[in-house]
Amino acid sequence: MHTINVDLANNAYPVYLGRNLLSDGNLWRRHLGDGSILVVSNETVAPLYLEKLTSGLEGRAATVHILPDGEQHKTVETWYGIIDALVGMQARRDACVIALGGGVVGDISGFAAACYMRGIRFLQAPTTLLAQVDASVGGKTGVNHVRGKNLVGAFHQPEAVIIDSATLDTLDSREFNAGLAEVVKYGAIRDTGFFDWLESQAGALIARDADALDHVIRRSVENKAEVVAADEKEAGVRALLNFGHTFGHAIEAETGYERFLHGEAVAIGMVIAARLSAARGLCRSGSAERIATLLGRFGLPVRVPGDVSVDGLARALELDKKALASGIRLVLLRAIGDAIIDADSSEQEIVEAMRDNQRGWNKPDEREGDM
Repeated sequence: MHTINVDLANNAYPVYLGRNLLSDGNLWRRHLGDGSILVVSNETVAPLYLEKLTSGLEGRAATVHILPDGEQHKTVETWYGIIDALVGMQARRDACVIALGGGVVGDISGFAAACYMRGIRFLQAPTTLLAQVDASVGGKTGVNHVRGKNLVGAFHQPEAVIIDSATLDTLDSREFNAGLAEVVKYGAIRDTGFFDWLESQAGALIARDADALDHVIRRSVENKAEVVAADEKEAGVRALLNFGHTFGHAIEAETGYERFLHGEAVAIGMVIAARLSAARGLCRSGSAERIATLLGRFGLPVRVPGDVSVDGLARALELDKKALASGIRLVLLRAIGDAIIDADSSEQEIVEAMRDNQRGWNKPDEREGDM
């Protein structure tokens, strides 16, 4: 088992990584406290792993609340159902919420824990690759609005994150690939060596080699923990983690949160952002090509479909929570491993980058490679 510490000034917590940790009673005893327990999962994950988790509670009584599966259910109504469950069990301030599932379960459970009695404990038990490498770490919680992703939420750090990598054994290929988008993100924004490693080990990852997966999860969590420790509430450098997300969230909203998985939309968004970076003269075109090629090897989409309105995406961008009065704040690249926060792209440049992505492009015949 590996332990990675998220070293926040007031809310430090451990992330545990290993196989078969869901049933590890020592970990649960260490972090649950003495209050009542609510386990939140969904209709896909619960039949697979709920019994394993509850066996690790070693006789502690737990109420279980099951959510429907899917991003389209990440709503205020679903959140209220969790609040109602806490009220129904007469949970006090010493209660604890355990989120067993992917990013949606973690985000919405954490938001319920943040709001109930102005904040109670919660633990993350992520079961998808995307949640393990990204969503479960950092304390961002929330729900979607019909017009924008994660427009309602709060920062609420977990007591601990327990990553049982054995849960990836049952993860379908599409969900697995979607998680790899967030993995590529870390290499693209701050870890050139990791990006190089992903290119060289893509075949092992696609085959779900255990050692390769262990390295991917550990290195991704280390990257996320370092950024979050430096900037817990996204006042500065943490915004770099949003690379591809501003465009990705617009794609999700424009398609009703039903057509793309989050990681798939982010993959397209990263390619748009990289192409915009090249068009702005910030990085070489070869950087965008390398990112698109790697994402494509992982079975991820890299273009906006032709039937998705670019004008609709532009309208969705205006409501993105990362938009500022001075302009849309985007994460762009100077090179792979070197990202910046930029608010100087004009509306015309942003729209053209999206149209360029939708049309496709020819591989550049000069300025190949990175700066």
